Amino acid sequence: MESLIKFVQDEFVTKKEFPAFGAGDTITVYYEIREGEKVRTQFFRGVVIQKRGSGASETFTIRKMSGTVGVERIFPVNMPALQKVEINKKGKVRRARIFYFRGLTGKKARIKERRNK
Repeated sequence: MESLIKFVQDEFVTKKEFPAFGAGDTITVYYEIREGEKVRTQFFRGVVIQKRGSGASETFTIRKMSGTVGVERIFPVNMPALQKVEINKKGKVRRARIFYFRGLTGKKARIKERRNK
C-alpha cells in the first residue's frame, strides 16, 4: 500500500526545485497572497528551525523576530503559492531540529556562519 502511495505522489505531484537548505540556515521565502481579485507577493525571512517529512508531505519551519515577538511559520514544500526560496546565510548547527533556539534572546540567539571550502 505504501508503494502505491509513493508511486502516485511521484507521478502526479508537481515537484518544485529549491536550493538545498537545512536547520540553522537563514532563508527568504517568497509566496503569493490572494486578496479578492488581487495577487501580491510577500516574503518571510528567518532561520530554519526544522525540516520534516518526505516527498509530497515535506514541510519546513521558519522563525523570525518581529519586534520582540517570535513568529514561526510552517511552509509545505509543494505549496502552490510558493514562488522561490533564497538562502541568505548558511548556519552551522549541530542538530537537525533546533527548538532550543526559541528560548534564546540577544547575542545568544546568533548562529555561526558555515564556511565553504
